[in-house]
Amino acid sequence: MSDILGPFERLAATRAAVSRVRAAPYQPRRVALFSGNYNYLRDGANQALNRLVGYIERDGVDVRVYSPTSPRPAFDPKGTLVSVPSVRIPGRGEYRLGLGLPAAVRRDVECFRPDIVHLSAPDWTGVAAQRLARTMGVPVVVSLHTRFETYAQFYGAGLIRPTMERHLDRFYTGSDAILVPTPPIAAEFSAKGLGERTRLWGRGVDRDAFSPRHRDLAWRRHMGIADTDIVLLFFGRLVREKGPALFADIVDAVRKGSGDLCGSSATIRAVIVGDGPERDWLTRRLPDAILLGSLSGDRLARAVASADIFVNPSITEAFGNVTLEAMASGLPSVCVDIPSGRNLLRKETGMFFAANDLDAAVAAVRRLALFSDLRASMGRAARAASAAYDWDTASAMVLDAYRALLGTDTVSATADPGAAPALWRNRLAAG
Repeated sequence: MSDILGPFERLAATRAAVSRVRAAPYQPRRVALFSGNYNYLRDGANQALNRLVGYIERDGVDVRVYSPTSPRPAFDPKGTLVSVPSVRIPGRGEYRLGLGLPAAVRRDVECFRPDIVHLSAPDWTGVAAQRLARTMGVPVVVSLHTRFETYAQFYGAGLIRPTMERHLDRFYTGSDAILVPTPPIAAEFSAKGLGERTRLWGRGVDRDAFSPRHRDLAWRRHMGIADTDIVLLFFGRLVREKGPALFADIVDAVRKGSGDLCGSSATIRAVIVGDGPERDWLTRRLPDAILLGSLSGDRLARAVASADIFVNPSITEAFGNVTLEAMASGLPSVCVDIPSGRNLLRKETGMFFAANDLDAAVAAVRRLALFSDLRASMGRAARAASAAYDWDTASAMVLDAYRALLGTDTVSATADPGAAPALWRNRLAAG
């Protein structure tokens, strides 16, 4: 979709495209989805995956999901969930690493006879599933949900980034279709010669759940926040790669100049929504911050809408679901200047700063803190722009990609020289 189109024009064009392909002849009957975290923790990636599964099941597709599991999952899964062996990731015990496909799980996949294998994580399980799909003659779809290659720098392992990048290149090159969340990321794959395989899978937002109508001054007062205070919101998992350290630096630096900006009665407050291994560190680093932990439903909607400025310091976002939810809640955003942020925000709805440019981040936040009219106008524009993002439209993009792949007559030699795409349609005909 052209970058020159506004959000409403893009939405109309996408919906028109979706309506044209709904009658496509090659409808998948069974999809095997492989995930690194389908429902044991709540995050933006698995919210999108569960929305997708719910959508395509309503369209008559049977979905079987293979993922590490937990005795106490964050939410009930869509589809049929099959547990795969996994171990806790050292230093990140809340996450699990899939260890591959044992014989019992392989037999389960083979008995299921999927028409599409969809891989959402490049872990050992994803790689094993990719190989299994090739032996079964089943097309492979890979979706990108985060910039894994950026993680190493946050854990003192920057030297392994080239190795990670080579692994990811092999993983994506070994697929028949690549689903990416934004046009800038699609351009990156096109530059690598994978443009013909790359398709957009956008995201959506529930504009009833995230809305300015949930702003609650009484709740703010109950939390010790004065009506004149300026609330800076951090919203997401409390892990290093999401940028909590930079957020804390921004809060401190903005506070140093808050008196001359906002008046003597105003205070810069930090509200943090989310949980994770950096929570204790943040408690020490920002002792007067309001840490609300993980929230959902009305409590989450109220906390987000009751802030004044959303700050997203993460450089690892592939899409930025939290930015979109803040937009729908009527907040102006201050984000790191990366492709996901540029895809969502315009000058009317937010401000950008270069990664690690603390002065630029502080200048943007201080400007919004000073000018209440600017905050209000950006918040209204952000709310309006969020209407361009609809979950059903986004999920239909994936079903469209499945159908298009099943209808193709060729497969990339780099994906698998021995694959026979004609078998895909023969299997559909045979049921």
